[in-house]
Amino acid sequence: MEELAIVTGGRKESAATSRFYPGNGKITVNKKPLKEYLKIDRLIEEVRKPLEVVNALNKFDIYIIVRGGGVSGQAEAIRHSIAKGLVIIDPENKKPLKDAGYLTRDARVKERKKYGLRKARKAFQHSKR
Repeated sequence: MEELAIVTGGRKESAATSRFYPGNGKITVNKKPLKEYLKIDRLIEEVRKPLEVVNALNKFDIYIIVRGGGVSGQAEAIRHSIAKGLVIIDPENKKPLKDAGYLTRDARVKERKKYGLRKARKAFQHSKR
């Protein structure tokens, strides 16, 4: 089986590496089928969106290794890596994927905790007396 592309994508603390092979649309995440790994329909749809945009749902088998972060961050990291892979396979896919916003790595990460506060911005309750 000839490998078409190997790509990494990220979101928050999650990093996903996708390997594209010619096939019929099977997506495997950490050696499990996509539906078994993610379980939440909204996240499964999110992962498939780049494939829908370029009409490539049943063209590739994609094997993904994802680490770090939570379920939603992992799903978006997977989406990012799939979108980047589709551009490597066919550069004509770049414009529709870029217009849909799937090629930009979402740079928002958790803000660090500040001293004297409970969390990044939450303060302790103020006592009037």
